[in-house]
Amino acid sequence: MAEADKIGVVTVSYNSADVLPGFLDSMMKQAHSEFLLFAVDNSSSDSTLTILRQCSDPRLRVIANLENRGVAAGNNQGIRAALEAGCNSVMLLNNDTEFDCDFLSLLGGGLERNDVDMVCPKIMYFDQPDRIWAAGGAFRPWLAYGIKHLGEGEIDRGQFNQAKLVTYVPTCCVLIRKEVFEKVGLMDERYFVYVDDVDFMYRALNLGIRLMYIPEAKLLHKVGSLTGGVESPFAARFCTRNRVYFLLRHFGILRALPILVLYQAHFIAGLLYGRFNLSSLAIKEKATWEGFTMWKNSHPHAMG
Repeated sequence: MAEADKIGVVTVSYNSADVLPGFLDSMMKQAHSEFLLFAVDNSSSDSTLTILRQCSDPRLRVIANLENRGVAAGNNQGIRAALEAGCNSVMLLNNDTEFDCDFLSLLGGGLERNDVDMVCPKIMYFDQPDRIWAAGGAFRPWLAYGIKHLGEGEIDRGQFNQAKLVTYVPTCCVLIRKEVFEKVGLMDERYFVYVDDVDFMYRALNLGIRLMYIPEAKLLHKVGSLTGGVESPFAARFCTRNRVYFLLRHFGILRALPILVLYQAHFIAGLLYGRFNLSSLAIKEKATWEGFTMWKNSHPHAMG
């Protein structure tokens, strides 16, 4: 990858003090040194900002928000700053990650060599570095464009060692040409956190944006370390709310209604089979109504 190709790396922090040292160490030792790191902090109450400001590398630009604006809005702040700084591409990257010194070079090289619009790495579990979290991803149209991580939970035996076009990747890590934002736009800030990446990738897919999985670039991800994991009340609320909003936004009330009925049946089945308790069900039910309200408020004429 040419040194002239400046990458704007965007990471959003919120009480990230425990993971930042490893992340910053990974970033600052990159062989491809032509990058700017935009760290957007969402009003952390721990030592996150202190750690960021103690980093003397001039490539680090800290954007400190006075309130928690959410991941989607934080990413947008970083994207705008990167584009204004003249970056040729933008990498959205979680800070609960660590990676080798050739990481940027491998992804940047994959972007150029394959003449695609976006690239993503092979993402492994940090505490089980031989186990895959995502070898790219895919939309499932038959499930209303739900998503899946390819290879999730599998031991890496080389079965995902071929570069290939994919339709989805979580924005835990994705390198994006600047021109993509002109076509697709930025992240939808109404999501706050979760499903914002699904929405962005779905819009990109519909516009013919090509995304390629680059397996030689590997990322270690401390899955769920900053949000409490997928079963936490926080995640249950936002995943449910945002999933409902996504379905209504992209499919409308008539096409989404049968899916939402099945979604409710899934909740009841989860309760009956002990996958979650009454408290979790209450969170999901309230979040379902939140998602509907979000959609209705953003589409005031949708109900006629």
